[in-house]
Amino acid sequence: MPPPLPKICLIEDDEIMGESLADRLSLEGFSFDWYRNGNDACIALRTQNYALVISDIRLPDITGDALFEQLLSEHRCLPPFIFITGHGDIDTAVRLLKTGAHDYITKPFDLDALIDKINALIAPSNSLGPAALGHSHAMRQIEAMLHRLATSDASVLITGESGVGKERVAQALHQMAGAAKPFIAVNCGALTESLLEAELFGYEKGAFTGAIRTKKGVFEQASGGTLFLDEIGDMPLAMQVKLLRALQERSIVRVGGETSIPVRIRLICATHQLLQERVNSGAFREDLYYRINVVELRIPPLRERPEDILPLARSLLSEIALANGKSPPGLTPAAEHALKNYRWPGNIRELKNALERASLMNDFHFISHDILFDRPAPMLTGQQDVASSLRDYLNECERDFIVRALDSHQFQIQACADSLGISRKNLWEKMRKLGIDKSLDGGN
Repeated sequence: MPPPLPKICLIEDDEIMGESLADRLSLEGFSFDWYRNGNDACIALRTQNYALVISDIRLPDITGDALFEQLLSEHRCLPPFIFITGHGDIDTAVRLLKTGAHDYITKPFDLDALIDKINALIAPSNSLGPAALGHSHAMRQIEAMLHRLATSDASVLITGESGVGKERVAQALHQMAGAAKPFIAVNCGALTESLLEAELFGYEKGAFTGAIRTKKGVFEQASGGTLFLDEIGDMPLAMQVKLLRALQERSIVRVGGETSIPVRIRLICATHQLLQERVNSGAFREDLYYRINVVELRIPPLRERPEDILPLARSLLSEIALANGKSPPGLTPAAEHALKNYRWPGNIRELKNALERASLMNDFHFISHDILFDRPAPMLTGQQDVASSLRDYLNECERDFIVRALDSHQFQIQACADSLGISRKNLWEKMRKLGIDKSLDGGN
């Protein structure tokens, strides 16, 4: 079971100092809550789990040391505390170290040194890992939600346009909950009612013409694991009744059978349709809707998360190349620009199709814009398809190169800086200049 994503508690009343710390924490990929006074932070520390606390000693209501000692007096298991102190408070900071605080930093302090301290404490569990669903704010929120859901058997409904990667999200949740257990997927819209019933519940030998042996359905095959029902909105009403009964009773009866067979599964459903509207029209049962929709995850279309496009494209190119026994080709800057600005109405499915076609048609180490698209002028998001100046073009190339390096190092700043042959501070300045920090936090 993956550990919960670590979060930092930042306590700082100075807006300029707090903003600087918040920007840097965001840039480094850390999750955090920022409190401007000690009392609000104290309430949060009693009710939430933080991996680390960074607190100024001088606060507008209570001091940082009073906050720390109050929590200690409650016999709480506290996360590591790093105190921010001025020269006049060093004696207080030293006393806090003796009572259990982890460390202190003296104003003015080096942000790089603070990041090193944070990394030493919580970085091993901070990375989202190479299988992250995306670097956009929306997909990071979804991934964080999946970590929460991994510890329960609650039914999940994944919604979104066709091709956004709903099954990929379902598989990620399954892996977080324990990948050794089975993951079985069924497309409810691809089967007739009779075939769907046999697929879900299985059948006994002789149940119908052609049933020459007993066969387990996907409910039995997925027992102890995950059953993913794609396009649940297309399921016929008669089958909805049978599915609801199976979910309520946690058991199934094979077609042509009489014995009730207990099953235990995690159910994940997906649809591109608006199920509430189908409920209102009578095309989908309301009781089943509430049964499968304990938690709903909406996957945004690719056009709403352009920062995910290039990492996805490179990952797909690697998959395509591996399947064909080749080395993955690169993308020219013009091709990358076109990929980012095209609206992708077919989402990830269309992106993969375009890349697969381009890979087959390409004999070079790089895929160019004209090979990528089989039409002269793809529909763009409204941005110009060419840079307005040579400087803009070079900045775009540098930005894309840095984003690619960050992606290959799972957005670990120090590792990326080392690979680029520059300091972390230099990399940070380039990221700020080129606006890369906005792609890490969704622009917030």
